Amino acid sequence: MTATQLEFAQHPSASPRTEAEREAILANPGFGNHFTDHTVVVDFTVDDSGEGGWGNARLEAYGPIAMDPAAAVLHYGQEIFEGMKAYRHADDSIWTFRPEANAARLNRSAARLALPQLPEEIFLESLRQLVAADKEWVPTRDGESLYLRPFMIATEAFLGVRPAREVSYRVIASPAANYFGGELAPVSIWVSRNYARAGRGGTGAAKCGGNYAASLAAQLEAEAHGCKQVLFLDQFNNNAVEELGGMNVFFVFKDGSLVTPSLSGTILEGITRSSIIQLAQDRGLNVQERTITLDEWRDGVGSGEITEVFACGTAAVITPIGELKDGDDVISAPDPSAGEVTMSIREQLLGIQTGAVEDPHGWLTRLV
Repeated sequence: MTATQLEFAQHPSASPRTEAEREAILANPGFGNHFTDHTVVVDFTVDDSGEGGWGNARLEAYGPIAMDPAAAVLHYGQEIFEGMKAYRHADDSIWTFRPEANAARLNRSAARLALPQLPEEIFLESLRQLVAADKEWVPTRDGESLYLRPFMIATEAFLGVRPAREVSYRVIASPAANYFGGELAPVSIWVSRNYARAGRGGTGAAKCGGNYAASLAAQLEAEAHGCKQVLFLDQFNNNAVEELGGMNVFFVFKDGSLVTPSLSGTILEGITRSSIIQLAQDRGLNVQERTITLDEWRDGVGSGEITEVFACGTAAVITPIGELKDGDDVISAPDPSAGEVTMSIREQLLGIQTGAVEDPHGWLTRLV
């Protein structure tokens, strides 16, 4: 079913925040702390014949979800989500970045979690519907955006272990400032030796809540050691670098190559990651997707072969890594400030997203 066949009913918020309330929030939005006035909902059901379909699409007031205590998502974690941003451009139009890639990844995650496929047209229209209703919530200051969170949850009340026959797809939005807060600065990373984010054959390549829940104990350990994020390793593969709790990792080498861990089924295929690879190739950089171990990271920084290290993801875009703490061992950044390649790619990527520079690959989609 396409978005043109599926009409979105309008049930606007009866009591949206006042302009003064909204402006107070936008003056200091933080990240994921405040939410806009509306949400989009589309339901999926399987009928008695075993056929499933999407329907009852609607825009409604943001608020609590009424759910049966036996809903499958609460017991078996049948849930997936996406993360993306909407940016206000200089002409006041509102755009998002590579939403088709988010739609495709949502469906890959859905396949892994035995959830239904969502047509790309419905995904894109759900974003348009929400942003059109809440366009006044899109920030105007540099570095800020409206963070969009599409997600899919199993809502069927049934305790047997099988894929749910009732599912809810929803989109919410939150005005967002810098993910790590304040001005861009290199972050400290803690090496997790006690926990793994995902395992072979598991859900590491899917964007599902369980992966993030599995990272939280390690994240607490990182914070206890003064670090902003945690790095996960493949301890059965010479401590190969995998990813952070929610970000991919890149290494800039002295010879001009850019290296990032290859996708192994345990690493999320980040859309920011793939965009950086393309932009780097456009510049003529030698991009390598391969195994890189913690020893290579340590030795490369020590010898000067590795000149910059950065992390990337939708929320933080690109963030330089200042130091890596592995117990009492510390791998410091080659340069205490953000490196030239890191900042150059970051500025180009943000420039494309905000409409400040050319979009050579047609990655932008206008929402309003």
